[in-house]
Amino acid sequence: MATDYGYDSGLGFPEKARRHRVPAGLRAPFEGRTWREFGYVLLSLPISIVLFTYAVTMVSLGAGLLVTFLGIPVLAAGLAGCRGFGAMERARARGLLGLEVADPEPLRMRKSGFMGWMGAVLKSGVSWRALLYSVLHLPWAVFSFVVAVNFWVYGWALLTYPLWFWLFPAYAGQDGLELYGDQTHHVYLDNPFEIIVTALVGLLFTLATPWIVRALTMVDRVMVHGLLGPTRLSARVVELESDRGVVVDTAAADLRRIERDLHDGAQARLVALAMDLGLAKEKLTEDPQAAARMVDEAHGEVKTALQELRDLARGIHPAVLTDRGLDAALSSVASRCTVPVQVEVDLPARPAPAIEGIAYFTVSELLQNISKHSRATGAAVDVWQVENRLMLQVVDNGVGGADVSSGSGLTGLAERLDAVDGILVVDSPVGGPTRVTAELPWRGDRV
Repeated sequence: MATDYGYDSGLGFPEKARRHRVPAGLRAPFEGRTWREFGYVLLSLPISIVLFTYAVTMVSLGAGLLVTFLGIPVLAAGLAGCRGFGAMERARARGLLGLEVADPEPLRMRKSGFMGWMGAVLKSGVSWRALLYSVLHLPWAVFSFVVAVNFWVYGWALLTYPLWFWLFPAYAGQDGLELYGDQTHHVYLDNPFEIIVTALVGLLFTLATPWIVRALTMVDRVMVHGLLGPTRLSARVVELESDRGVVVDTAAADLRRIERDLHDGAQARLVALAMDLGLAKEKLTEDPQAAARMVDEAHGEVKTALQELRDLARGIHPAVLTDRGLDAALSSVASRCTVPVQVEVDLPARPAPAIEGIAYFTVSELLQNISKHSRATGAAVDVWQVENRLMLQVVDNGVGGADVSSGSGLTGLAERLDAVDGILVVDSPVGGPTRVTAELPWRGDRV
């Protein structure tokens, strides 16, 4: 049975999204997530002391030696060590907090050797952010350690007070836990009512502690994510590089498909046509009737080859899309679908040709999937604009079960849309209906 996982604002440990009979507030002190987060807080103090000591020592030593050449390699070594500590902290946050933080951009060395490495470390923003984390994390680690440990210890101690209060009269020579005392007056928690109230206060502390620890570790999540992870700019560069690779692979696949279709289809027919015409030419004087039959068959082959070439051209970029836009082009595609399709296009203007082409091929691919796999009796295509986004939606009443993650044609379609900052969302429960929504950036300037 598949299990759903939910995350706390994208920064929390995954918890099973299932119904519990016990409310979250009562089961929180016993959940594994609470103990992992508390362990993270306990480890943060000694680790942050080591990080702070190392960072301050190396930076101070390197700054003091800058009057000589030794200061630069010492400072570079200090920053490199901070980067290593940053990798350790990302792994610790991943293991105990369930925080998935991608590795930051690697060093970009313009020159090889030690000098190139040293310059890359000193120029890298990742190194300086790791240094900043090493310095800033200590005061927060001290604060979170003190708060978490005090709430944890006092909560459980007060909650279990009815079990161990007898130690005071037996071994401490007093009636119970001293609540207040001076030279003339002492207040002890010794009667049943006071013991029960003490346990109830401890229960409140115990129930509140997991949420306090969770709030404390939320700050740690922000610090790890913001200072030890990749910046938005670097993440965007990586995304664009990945999208560029997808675009190149897609273009190469399209070229191979066109070459294969030409080689196996129209080209083969034209070769056979040339051979038939050659034979007809030889028989023209000997057997005019046989030559006429062969010419007639060649004429049929020419028509078939022309149809294949038209279909191939339509697959590359249909003329109706260029001349009349999405409405006419999608209506033409819908007319060739094996099920009745209702098309509705509501656009104030035509988008850029590239976006228009992607929208056309997206709908075309989805309608082909409906014809081949859905067993539907009807479908609908809606196209509209929302602010700066072009929205497409294809709905059918088929058997459903479509899944983007299954490695089908929907996966490639989603990758193509992602390459232009588009989104593909598939809602296809088993038994249907299937609703596929695509979102593309609206670029209205046609050139």
